[in-house]
Amino acid sequence: MHIFSGLMKRFRTDQRGNIAVIFGIAVIPIISAVGVAVDYSEASRMKAKLQSAADAAAVASISQNSQGWLAASQMTGNGAVTTAQTDAMNIFYGNVYTVYKQAASNNLFSLNTSLTNATVTKTGAGLTSTVKFNATVPTTFMNVVGFNSLVVQGSSSASASLPLYLDFYVALDVSGSMGLPSTTTPNGGDAKRMQTINPDNWVQYRTGCTLACHFAPQKSACVDPPVTAPAAPPPNPATTVTSYTQQYNTNNYCMGYIYSRVSQSALSTLLNATPSQLGGSGPPVPKQVPGLPVAMLPTLNNSMTGPNSFITGNSASTTWSLPAVTSCPTAGTDACIQLRLDAVGVALNATQAVNGIDGLFATAVNPQYMQVPQQFRIGLYPFITKMDTSYAPLTSTINANPNTPGTINYQAQNLAQELDTNMNTALGSGGTHIDVGLNSLNTLITSVGTGSNSNNTLPYIFLITDGAQDPQSKGVPNGNWSGSNHAVTLGDISNQFPNICTTIKGRGIVISVLYIPYQTINPVNASFANDEDDFANNNINGPPGISTALTNCASPGFMYTANTPGDITTSLQAMFKHALMTAHLTN
Repeated sequence: MHIFSGLMKRFRTDQRGNIAVIFGIAVIPIISAVGVAVDYSEASRMKAKLQSAADAAAVASISQNSQGWLAASQMTGNGAVTTAQTDAMNIFYGNVYTVYKQAASNNLFSLNTSLTNATVTKTGAGLTSTVKFNATVPTTFMNVVGFNSLVVQGSSSASASLPLYLDFYVALDVSGSMGLPSTTTPNGGDAKRMQTINPDNWVQYRTGCTLACHFAPQKSACVDPPVTAPAAPPPNPATTVTSYTQQYNTNNYCMGYIYSRVSQSALSTLLNATPSQLGGSGPPVPKQVPGLPVAMLPTLNNSMTGPNSFITGNSASTTWSLPAVTSCPTAGTDACIQLRLDAVGVALNATQAVNGIDGLFATAVNPQYMQVPQQFRIGLYPFITKMDTSYAPLTSTINANPNTPGTINYQAQNLAQELDTNMNTALGSGGTHIDVGLNSLNTLITSVGTGSNSNNTLPYIFLITDGAQDPQSKGVPNGNWSGSNHAVTLGDISNQFPNICTTIKGRGIVISVLYIPYQTINPVNASFANDEDDFANNNINGPPGISTALTNCASPGFMYTANTPGDITTSLQAMFKHALMTAHLTN
């Protein structure tokens, strides 16, 4: 009995096998914990891969120029973009297939993956894509304790801005002062060339008229000096005599505009040739010096057409003619004298290949800015005392050949032909009614959209002018003058629509102004038209002054000034980019 008790005591106090027993008991939860961690880690890894697939699907389905993005940009309303939703699903499952292959390579069983939601919605100019997923990841170690799989889920969202549809209404001042030559330097530029060659208003302005006297009807603004004998006209009387205007006989037509359309060297040769020089080997040709052959005068008109039109100076012939261009794309060329309206037309059509910088049309069709077809529309709206809203209405076809009639590019290239001739009833004649022109556009723009689609366009007005507001008018054709010829500025209370700029901007329309500074008249003839010259000059600096008035009319930051033809091109491009940037910021 004593021996048995001793053995039991030794058994109770012997601890040499405890480690094995404790390990055997603890190994099960330890292994389970490690297995859970391994399974959970694998599930997390698979979720990360699926999340990447969802991210890619959400972003790619609405990326710029994707099928979904293009489809959304052409929608005329809000709602689901089914093309983009299909793209999102295809992109997600395409990436999931890669995950399946990786799972198989890791000896994992199949993944039960599904999209619980894939939506792409257009709201205004915004696009939102949301992708949600569920996946069942099979377990290995947790299977021992009854967990056959783990469920992972996630979602991804992305957003994008859609291209904005913008309309550009280009209001073009085509009054007489926009018929001034485009350059004044160096050496006087085309202004000096016009002064040298122009017979119009010579009695009033012996230094030479730079404002191309452009009225087309006979005796509308230009009257011949008296001629007692075609071969020997008397000298012009003193400058105080104003019963006639011309330096020499022109059949009572103003010649400034047509003279700007012909070869200057050929014209100079013809005007300054003596009768014997024109006669050649034949009898002398009666003419004034300077002046035109007398034989031309009976059929001469301001467009230089007719049997004695003035086109090649064949000294052995009694027919003289010079081909006239319809536009003058280059200042300083012998072929013509570039007028301001020529320069504006060139700037609208300008391309880098020709001018070093794109004009309005080329900039608008540049893929960097035009993200979808027909995103931008442009219209040209010339005005004098009235606005011609049918000249070149809004169109998205703005990259046609400038030589193709009927296109906006052709209308821009030949803009100088819209110069006030006192013949166009759609434009009126005589003064410059900028307020009336802007009011016409305000009426024409019936709605102001957000730019979210082609039926909800956001309008901009580009006003191109020298800013001289002349509230006078002349009957068309060759009618009487009416209204005041004392120049004012936009916003003057004497205008018909003194608050038109405020009204337009209050509707949410941006007004961008391109100011081509009015040229000071020098010398001034105070006796002409009730001192019109001094009022015009005083109007430049105010108060308030043309520049200040135009700045007040323009939307904040949208005032541009151009002193040269190159400046006009640069400014038009800057105006377009500024409008595009502002449209995106406000939408």
